[in-house]
Amino acid sequence: MTNEKPYRAGIITASDKGARGEREDASGKIIMEIVRENGYTVESYQILPDDRDLLEREMKRLCDGGHVDLLLTTGGTGLSERDCMPEATLAVAERLVPGIAEAMRQHSMAITKRAMLSRGISVVRGKTLIVNLPGSPMAVRESLEYIISELRHGLDILTGRGGECAR
Repeated sequence: MTNEKPYRAGIITASDKGARGEREDASGKIIMEIVRENGYTVESYQILPDDRDLLEREMKRLCDGGHVDLLLTTGGTGLSERDCMPEATLAVAERLVPGIAEAMRQHSMAITKRAMLSRGISVVRGKTLIVNLPGSPMAVRESLEYIISELRHGLDILTGRGGECAR
């Protein structure tokens, strides 16, 4: 870790039941644990219903207001009628970062073939990287632990803290 300020993370859990207090948000808590262990500060943590307009507004607020460098979402990436996180994320995207979601799915496919059903995506809005993680606590841990070490380099480039890509 350098003397630079740590990167700021935001966490959004998309869950109708979680937003109503009917289900504990284990996935969001796992994200918080992993990002803190990796030197990020958590600036925002919310449980929101599976409402596309609300999710879009909150992602825009966090990104456009410069509140977070990394926005991690969990939930809403499946095939149910209410699952809308990838669509909300695409609506706020300025640039796609397909490799992150591809890597998570590839890694998870070695564990369960059901990983092919995840619709999560990764994008950039302004100076914020947004990554959709799955909704299950086990899949969140497997996916985020797999990608977290490489996200710092991407954030270095995105935020202008670093510019050297050659090894």
